[in-house]
Amino acid sequence: MNLFFELPLLVQVVLKGLAVIAVMFPLAGACSMAERKVSAWIQGRPGPNRAIPPWFAWVPVLGPFLQRLGVFHLMADGLKFLFKEEQVPGQVNKLYFILAPVLAMIPALTTVTVVPFGAYLDSDGRVVPLMLANVDVGLLAVFAISSLGIYSLILAGWASNSKYSFLGGVRASAQLISYELSLTLAVLPVFLWINAPGTPGTFSLVRVVEMQSGIWFLFTMPVSAVVFLIALFAETNRQPFDMPESESDLVGGFHTEYGAFKWSLFFVAEYSNMLVGSAVFVLLFLGGWNPLPWVTLADLGSVLHLASHPVLLGLLSLAIFIGKVLVMIFFFMWVRWTVPRFRYDQVMKLGWQKLLPLAIFNLVAYAVGIALFQK
Repeated sequence: MNLFFELPLLVQVVLKGLAVIAVMFPLAGACSMAERKVSAWIQGRPGPNRAIPPWFAWVPVLGPFLQRLGVFHLMADGLKFLFKEEQVPGQVNKLYFILAPVLAMIPALTTVTVVPFGAYLDSDGRVVPLMLANVDVGLLAVFAISSLGIYSLILAGWASNSKYSFLGGVRASAQLISYELSLTLAVLPVFLWINAPGTPGTFSLVRVVEMQSGIWFLFTMPVSAVVFLIALFAETNRQPFDMPESESDLVGGFHTEYGAFKWSLFFVAEYSNMLVGSAVFVLLFLGGWNPLPWVTLADLGSVLHLASHPVLLGLLSLAIFIGKVLVMIFFFMWVRWTVPRFRYDQVMKLGWQKLLPLAIFNLVAYAVGIALFQK
């Protein structure tokens, strides 16, 4: 640990960035594998359970167990996409057609830099977050960078020179505009609450977690949590809000003409956005790395006598945070395979006529309440 902090700052930043990429890519791939197993369990079928490397088949208990879990299908799928023939249709605009999947990955991985995923206690007993960039505008950076991902879908739909793809790109842009407002308005009561009068304003996600030491905002701001969660489904293009893809009427939407590795990049970006969105929801409304609504990380560290072991406490906070994120990921998958897809007009009506007025009313109610009762 000390050797790492003795390295030049630029080297530290590069190593942290590479570590995030090395973690996000396998996690996104694991989410795709988990979705296949979750859908199989919901539908009462085994799911992927055949692939197993020859060098692992001889392991008596662990081999068959991992095979039934479908773990080896993750490696098989990754190798398949990597070595599959890269076909580029003749009618596409090749430069932008190839550029679009790459652009989809950049915002998905960049947003991780401002998301805290754990904490430890320093020698003075203060909570130090585990994150790449501890900035006061953390949530604004997440919203600003993640919204750039829509350009990759629009670019893919336009560059494909296909009516299905173009309609998918148009739907993606309309859906982003429709639900971005509700998403932003839903979190404003949280920051009105944490920025007490007379204190410097901040949009830091670390501050949000610190303010949930007594009770999580899920219980004090349930309407904000519900609006944010619904808008999050729409922003990540997850069913029942997967209008940009919508296989029932657009074949595959914006990625109709894509295949092999370029197709997989779009879905790695989608799962990365889902991971970051789930992490932000955990930080805003589920207490972050605090284990329980009435128990903070510092309390847990003192009970387990880990205050003097920052590495162990950091790993424990990381495990708590990742556990909450995995629960959210399962919820995303559960909803996808349970709720039918909305029609496009229903998606627009829900966003503009239901969710947006509810978010505005919720913001006004909390603003008035905070002005009257918070001193």
